[in-house]
Amino acid sequence: MKIRDKVVVVTGGGNGIGAAMARRFAAEGARAVVVADLDGEAASRVSAEIGGMGIAVNVAREQELAELVERAVATYGHIDLFCSNAGVSIGKGLESSDADWEKAWSVNLMAHVYAARAVVPHMLERGEGYLLQTASAAGLLSISDASYAVTKHGAVAFAEWLSITYGDRGIKVSCFCPMGVRTNMLLGSVSEVDQPALLAAAVEPEEAAEAIVQGIDAERFLILTHPDVLEYMRRKGADYDRWLKGMRRYQQQQPSTKS
Repeated sequence: MKIRDKVVVVTGGGNGIGAAMARRFAAEGARAVVVADLDGEAASRVSAEIGGMGIAVNVAREQELAELVERAVATYGHIDLFCSNAGVSIGKGLESSDADWEKAWSVNLMAHVYAARAVVPHMLERGEGYLLQTASAAGLLSISDASYAVTKHGAVAFAEWLSITYGDRGIKVSCFCPMGVRTNMLLGSVSEVDQPALLAAAVEPEEAAEAIVQGIDAERFLILTHPDVLEYMRRKGADYDRWLKGMRRYQQQQPSTKS
């Protein structure tokens, strides 16, 4: 799918990967880009920069996502591409509280479900549409903190289910699984001691946006920033126990790989 002349919605679009996506979609000639973010001021700044629409939205609340979809459809007639991109990192392991888990669950997984509930019926009515689900390499490789890895696994599985269920009904689905991307989430999740090693392999948000545009253009389900992730997945399928040992070594060397 080409972005030119398309109506696009990006959640988590006020900063990081989401903001880079919004800017890149505008540069690609999108008809309209709706930038949604919990930080309404950030959403407004990005949208003003690209001539789009900025909306404050808490993706953990289903009603707010439903209202986002209805407003975009009312304004532009339809949504061609919905990017469910907002995410949150808790940065803890077993010490995570139930509230921590609930927050990760709501933002990293249920927000995808809420968005799909709202936008898929519109797309089915038109007979076409595109969903971009931002998960993470953590959702494929179980690296990073516990609630992040688990909920991102769920996001990957939900994206797979959407593709399996609606792929023959005109709805295309891509799952974006970045590894290290230089965003506030990444920089705030690791210590100064850890940062040099982690950031050495990290990419800029603009590079992530480039990978997304290329992946959507090819209508590819799995979109990556780091090709090595695909090799790790192959090893996982070939020998699970050996893969787990390798991931232990990787996690010890590079304690955080959140996007």
